[in-house]
Amino acid sequence: MSEVSGEGAVRQPAQPPAGPEAALRLAVVLLVAASGAVETLSFIALDHVFAGVMTSNLALLGMAIGRGQHTGVTAALLALAGFGLGAAAVAWLTRRHTGTVTHWSAPVMFSLGGELAVLAAGAGIWAAVGGTPGDTTRDVLQFGAAAAMGIQAAAMVAAGRAAAPTTYLTGTLATYIVKGVGAARPDRWVPARLCALIVGAGVCMALLRAAPAWAAVLPAVLVLCALLTACQPLIRMRRDAARAT
Repeated sequence: MSEVSGEGAVRQPAQPPAGPEAALRLAVVLLVAASGAVETLSFIALDHVFAGVMTSNLALLGMAIGRGQHTGVTAALLALAGFGLGAAAVAWLTRRHTGTVTHWSAPVMFSLGGELAVLAAGAGIWAAVGGTPGDTTRDVLQFGAAAAMGIQAAAMVAAGRAAAPTTYLTGTLATYIVKGVGAARPDRWVPARLCALIVGAGVCMALLRAAPAWAAVLPAVLVLCALLTACQPLIRMRRDAARAT
């Protein structure tokens, strides 16, 4: 079925072989869960802005300006700047990238590895301050969380037809309703991604309440699992090539 790479941009994915397709789609589900966890940390425990949903942050920025709320303006600008920097870094890294429907290329995997490094560093800082960062540390973590989501979003765009949106699902939901349910051709992976966002946010919220110092570990673990899952098609391809020779 149709997939959405952004708010309003629709693409028609090709159909990769069943094995690689399942692995890559599961990896996307894990990345969605990670973004749900990051959004929980960003909105609840940091500056009440979103790390990956820039539409909402632009609205929050406008509201903060209208109220004359300096801290709100700063938080929204940090999120916007972090997301933009992360996305720009991936754009540079993948500038000569050619997408494939069977696996994620080395530049995409390297980008997601960078996201993992950013999230792991943030988790270390978060644990060191016991889940209660001060103002400066909170700003650093907010910027880093948004940069990680910018990296993830841009990596999925660079992956092309082998991926799907993981940080913004409004367009995905609309397309699913109109071109899936409405056309009697629903894609079972879309509900899986929507549920993953809820689960990732819910588990992170539970960790914030029960063990706040460890809550930031969850997104990093989920991205690591996504990377390991996305490696399966590459491993299978290399094994098949070795057998052929």
